[in-house]
Amino acid sequence: MDGILNINKPSGMTSFDVVGRVRRLAGTKKVGHAGTLDPDANGVLPVCIGRATKIIEFLMDKDKTYRVGLLLGTSTDTQDSSGRIIYEKPVTSTEEEIERIIRGFVGKQEQIPPMYSAIRVDGQRLYNLARKGIEIDRKPRIVTFHRIDIISIEREQDKVKVQMEVECSKGTYIRTLCHDIGEKLNCGGHMFSLTRTVSGPFSIAESYTLKDLEELQSQNSLNKAIIEMDKALMQFPAVDLPKKDAKKLKNGLFLPAGNLNSGYCRLYNEGIFLAIGTVFEKNGNNFLKSYKWINLEMDL
Repeated sequence: MDGILNINKPSGMTSFDVVGRVRRLAGTKKVGHAGTLDPDANGVLPVCIGRATKIIEFLMDKDKTYRVGLLLGTSTDTQDSSGRIIYEKPVTSTEEEIERIIRGFVGKQEQIPPMYSAIRVDGQRLYNLARKGIEIDRKPRIVTFHRIDIISIEREQDKVKVQMEVECSKGTYIRTLCHDIGEKLNCGGHMFSLTRTVSGPFSIAESYTLKDLEELQSQNSLNKAIIEMDKALMQFPAVDLPKKDAKKLKNGLFLPAGNLNSGYCRLYNEGIFLAIGTVFEKNGNNFLKSYKWINLEMDL
């Protein structure tokens, strides 16, 4: 069983919990997810099975879209509603000021990862340090917010709830966006809800719940939910090779790349997906080599 499951992760589960459930359903240990979702968040979590785990790096690299709930007026140490309240302030900004500040985040931004994150510093997870009350300096990273659409702004006494749809680059912390908006408005803010609706080519409309998958598995039909791994790589051009050329690439040799431009491509033989190739330039000419062989079992 090799391919990808587009899972709608429920809130209250870690991404690793979902991987464990899929291991049991698929009957294999070779399972990995492509992009962590916080335990309190829900939505699209691509999970790769078998040989598809080899393409996780390409799925992690994709843009993502979220439905976000931001509460202005309260700042927490985790930047979401699970954390300890640091301070509270009345929201005095007008709706127009709130919209202006939020829209100011569209584009490239420097973002400092939160202490409650899985990033490693000197071999230690930041969240482990945070739980011990230790805060260390973190290097800012460049992220991109392609768009932020404000869905609603509702005032509740001295607090304000904002619903947004955010499309962003990989490595973006939506919790930190909510925190930073609150700081800019001088009232504090945190994320109170998060749903990932799109991750690369996967959308929530076409996702399966764990209950859906358990039902399919009970009918011996889990394969109906499996997406072929090359379908998630359609942004790369396809190259169909004769067996002799495919064998050369598998053995580490190079081939003339013809009219292929630099970058990755999908390598096939008679329509069977073999590998991810890469095109590189040498002495003014383009050459093709294998980057990651997927179908090691195929006899060439």
